[in-house]
Amino acid sequence: MTQVLSKTSAPRLVQHDRSWEQFKHIQKGFEGSPGVRLFYYEGTIEILMPGLDHEFFKSVIGMLLELFFLAKEIEFAPTGSVTQERENVVSAQADESYCIGQPKTPPDLSIEVIFTSGSATKLQRYQALGVPEVWFWEDGVFSLYHLREHGYERLERSAIPALATLDLAHLSRCVLLAETSRLEAARAFRQGL
Repeated sequence: MTQVLSKTSAPRLVQHDRSWEQFKHIQKGFEGSPGVRLFYYEGTIEILMPGLDHEFFKSVIGMLLELFFLAKEIEFAPTGSVTQERENVVSAQADESYCIGQPKTPPDLSIEVIFTSGSATKLQRYQALGVPEVWFWEDGVFSLYHLREHGYERLERSAIPALATLDLAHLSRCVLLAETSRLEAARAFRQGL
């Protein structure tokens, strides 16, 4: 077992060469443990206990994105960090996830707040799940990836039609502004729509 500490000292445990059955036993053992996130892909199990900074940024991003959906009158279903799985292959929990329109599996968009390395591994997980678009928030910047026939392609703008007009630079500024004031961040975000 490997333990890695993130920038915010949130523990991250990694176990290699594990079976799907072993993962399911570990997952069952953590049932009812709020704040514990579990991942599985290609025999590797990752257990993450996000810190306060991580939870703050994922919540602020979700709040602002939902303001965008409401302002643009886009029907959406927030699916949060629901567990997405393909049996014997992959299990992942996004920090935030959304379906455009009605709920579906997989969601149209998964968002990850990154405080440690691992975005390439996370993309592989989401590709195995068939998630159409993945956004990473790292060091105050969004990186967007849209699933194409041969893997994810990095984009400057969302390829999801409902999100194509979203100004990501403005969203990033408002996420950072929220560190000082959530109300001011929401007000600035709405004004920039």
